[in-house]
Amino acid sequence: MEKTLRHHDQPSVAVITPTGLDPSRLPFLKELYESLRAQEGVSLEWIIAPNGPKADPDLIPRGITQDRRVTVVARPGPGPAPARNTALNYVSAPRVAFVDDDDRIPPFSLAIRNEHAIVTGLRWVAGRSADWDPVTGSLTTWMCPTPVGRHAPGDVWTHWPDPEASKPPLGHCMLLTDTRLAQAVGHGGLHKGEDYAFLMGVCARAGGELLSDVVYHRRVHEGQWTAEDTYRDQVEFDARRHAWLKGRAERELQAEAPLSGSVGR
Repeated sequence: MEKTLRHHDQPSVAVITPTGLDPSRLPFLKELYESLRAQEGVSLEWIIAPNGPKADPDLIPRGITQDRRVTVVARPGPGPAPARNTALNYVSAPRVAFVDDDDRIPPFSLAIRNEHAIVTGLRWVAGRSADWDPVTGSLTTWMCPTPVGRHAPGDVWTHWPDPEASKPPLGHCMLLTDTRLAQAVGHGGLHKGEDYAFLMGVCARAGGELLSDVVYHRRVHEGQWTAEDTYRDQVEFDARRHAWLKGRAERELQAEAPLSGSVGR
């Protein structure tokens, strides 16, 4: 089932959200929608990508699907990687961001990154992420290993010395990316950690910048898959190693490429 409900104006930014449409998480999806409605200074489209045999698109609240900026792209196959990649087929905006279905973004999140990308010509612009506790209302900013400022193609990888010890030094939901770059890199096909490889590919193929602004609120709640003890299994560490090797290979290939063929700015 697909519903394509386009806004008349050409959007500046696309937001892609994969979701299993777990009924217990539908209130989170509504809160995400409200945070998208609150975005200022930018026109957007929202592509919701239900995935998995239980992800019935009819579960999406009508208040969301009736918004003409929303496109629903449902696929029966499970997994966020194919859902994100499929959703990229429907992007019409020149830049794209990924937001998980249990999180939210602050009001100027898209505009800050989009305007900076336009002014600088950079193909990716990121901002900081903060852990958000909806019970207390607290926000705790993640001081990621990647420093604020400009980064040449492949440099983000240098801030990830040991994939066994940590996840990548930047989160893929912190990025606003040139749509063509996102399509060129993709999210691979891993069961988990597919976002690690996407991040390494984007930051290796083009120069970008990390801003000091907080642009993403990562919800803290009991249902987080990444918070479960079983999440840190061999599959997780294989995904980290795969992304680390990808980042190293991309960096080395960038260094060997002729200057005329470089993607970075």
